[in-house]
Amino acid sequence: MMDFPDMSQAKRPGFWSTLRLGARMMMRDARAGELRLLVLALVVAVAAVTSVGFLADRVSRALERDAGQMLGADLVLDADEPVPAAFKEQARERGLTVSSTWQFPTMVGGAADGAQLAALKAVEPGYPLRGALRVADAPFSPDAPTRDTPPEGAVWVDAQLLSLLNLKVGDTLNVGDAHLRIDRVITYEPDRGMQFVNVAPRVLLRASDLPATGLIAPGSRIGYALLVAGQPDAVAGYSAWLGQNLKRGQKVATLESGRPEVRRTLDRAQRFLSLVALLAVLISAVAVALAAGRYMTRHRDGIAVMRCLGAVQSQVARMLTLEFTLVGLFSSAAGCLLGYAVHQVLVMLLGSLIDTALPAPSAIPALQGLLTGLLLLLGFALPALAQLRHVPPARVLRRDADTLSARSALGYVLGATGFALLIWWFAGDARLGAVVAGGFLGAFGVFALVAWMCILGLARVRGLAAGLPALRFALAGVVRRRAATITQVCALAVGLMALLLLTMTRTDLIQGWQRTLPPDAPNRFLINVQPDQRQAVTDALTREGLGGIALSPMVRGRLIAVNGKPVGPDDYEEPRAKRLVDREFNLSYGDEMPSSNRIEQGRWLAPGSAEVSLESGLAKTLGIGLGDKMTFDVAGQQVEVAVSSTRRVDWDTMRVNFFAILTPASLADMPQSWITSFYLPPEKAAVLPALVREFPNLTVFDVGAILQQLQSVLNEVGRAVQLLFLFTLAAGVLVLSAALTATRDERMREAAVLRALGATRRQLARSQRIELWAVGGLAGLLAAAGATAIAWALSTLVFDFTITFSLWPWLAGIGIGMLGAWAGGALALRGVLRTPPLVTLRET
Repeated sequence: MMDFPDMSQAKRPGFWSTLRLGARMMMRDARAGELRLLVLALVVAVAAVTSVGFLADRVSRALERDAGQMLGADLVLDADEPVPAAFKEQARERGLTVSSTWQFPTMVGGAADGAQLAALKAVEPGYPLRGALRVADAPFSPDAPTRDTPPEGAVWVDAQLLSLLNLKVGDTLNVGDAHLRIDRVITYEPDRGMQFVNVAPRVLLRASDLPATGLIAPGSRIGYALLVAGQPDAVAGYSAWLGQNLKRGQKVATLESGRPEVRRTLDRAQRFLSLVALLAVLISAVAVALAAGRYMTRHRDGIAVMRCLGAVQSQVARMLTLEFTLVGLFSSAAGCLLGYAVHQVLVMLLGSLIDTALPAPSAIPALQGLLTGLLLLLGFALPALAQLRHVPPARVLRRDADTLSARSALGYVLGATGFALLIWWFAGDARLGAVVAGGFLGAFGVFALVAWMCILGLARVRGLAAGLPALRFALAGVVRRRAATITQVCALAVGLMALLLLTMTRTDLIQGWQRTLPPDAPNRFLINVQPDQRQAVTDALTREGLGGIALSPMVRGRLIAVNGKPVGPDDYEEPRAKRLVDREFNLSYGDEMPSSNRIEQGRWLAPGSAEVSLESGLAKTLGIGLGDKMTFDVAGQQVEVAVSSTRRVDWDTMRVNFFAILTPASLADMPQSWITSFYLPPEKAAVLPALVREFPNLTVFDVGAILQQLQSVLNEVGRAVQLLFLFTLAAGVLVLSAALTATRDERMREAAVLRALGATRRQLARSQRIELWAVGGLAGLLAAAGATAIAWALSTLVFDFTITFSLWPWLAGIGIGMLGAWAGGALALRGVLRTPPLVTLRET
């Protein structure tokens, strides 16, 4: 009997020897193409994560860098009423410098016909207290910082306004009743911060010129601000004093908090984009698991030979761990580089929305990407690879049945747990993370069920293709490899559905809503009409053929009590309720209910009583019911009214509507302005500039221009998100490739047998293409169906209108699906049909 050496006494190889062996195995497997899909899946996942991470990191660092400049001071008090003089005196007593600003929208125009909505800002000398304005002598000329403010009788404006009104520096700009000279062009305004949406071009004037404009009148919605700067201790003490003396409608922004609303917007955007990237990571995880499973299957025999030659389990484990750690590090590094390149494209796509110079990114996004890649590898590849260390040497002589050990199952559980923590990290809260993961698994499950039913149908009808060998072979392959086909279809369908849904949201939903509007729906809102101008404005519009003009009174009031109990934002938990209670309401009054309103509960207002009718959504948000008494503060006077009804308001009519309508007896004597909406035909566009010249205090809102700007913003954001969804589609293609690669050996044996039986290479190639097109076409069909169903749900349940279905999502889904499946097949099945049948049959 032959004596075998006692391997327990063999010298164990050292770390560097194992490292060199692991590196050699990685290079050999890389040259053989064994790691290609695994590396690509990791690169796609890491690139998706880091592209968002680099963008968010740079914007966040810009916010921190510009915190003081974004305020224009060390502390800013914002208010919707004039700031009390005592607040300014308290600041001066503490040795602080103060400055005030006034901001509101208004119409401005030049000497020629033309008027444009502008964001007017009046400032005092010394503004801004921190940072500096940058101005130029003409549009696109070199700019320079300045500590001055516009001189009396002059304005500084955005270059955009000059092009809109066909004006130049030195011309006269009509601002209300004042005629001011355009002195300079503003290129940078520090406290405007990051212009995510520039609603209207800026007009900056000296505060002493504001009374001459005649624009401040009862009911005007003006934003007042008190800017404060000084020593940190004095600012902190003043901030504490303000905290004890703040009134409703006043809020403080400090250097530490920056602009909270901008930070909230950034946080929401980062969270959304991170979840979009996470979808690519989720799909990539499937590709990693499939690629690792194939690697395990193909390397069992090689590991068994190594065990026969003396390798022990610990050495195999260390060797594989080192090899795949190197793979993970290399893939993550490549993914970070790709993510950095893609984030530069995102910055270009969002260039007009992020109007500031971004600093260089930190290393945190790269570390986040590295952790994502290693966690993805740990959770979905190593459990399969761990089975290789348990391959017995006897496998060289005997092929045991493949079983999943309990240890491997535990590895998948630990990997899934780690991945769940990754989802929670990206989502920001457990509930949102659960919704994302649940939605992904739900869509995957629905697509799997539908794909399984379709495959059952194909199994019943494939006999009809008896006269078409290529089609018969293709259908037989789809039916026989059922699990792999379902995996391919689901992964590709989820990525395609995300792309189609985003495109439909950008186009079909907005167009569908616009189609619900009647042809003569109001497209202009006219506000700030004073009581003594009502008849004159109505007559002027009527003379131009704009009939049916109905002006409604508008009174500003703040809700201060319900049923005699004082209320404030802290009394409510829902964010919308907090906002509603904190700001002033636009109240109105009238004897008749607007035609676009419908009573849901109660009755209409009783003449001569002190009653109010509430919009039903507002009443529900604030928890107010019939008979409750509401107290409003209107210009320092308290108005108490009882709720007589709740109304359903059709906001889509684009007519003037109000949340709260009171009886005339309650509000008619209060300070007020009037508002109306009307349809202005394109051929009568010159009517409004003439009207504004006659009544300079009027402000016109062009609904069409606002919708056009909204569409422009959605297009820019949509293109950026679509770029990220391309990672999702790429991950789906990789899953399809990984699933096809897992069946590569089986397909080679089938092709060898069929060619031995007389099938030509052309027939088999045609059969392979048909199979791939069938998988891609089914995935595209499911994606189009899913995107259309979600778009219908959004339009019906959220936006409350009927969407008009079009054919393009179905054609695009099927076409892109077939193209993606063909690309994935070309990546995975290259060379299958070129292998000689004799070679394949000998190896079997």
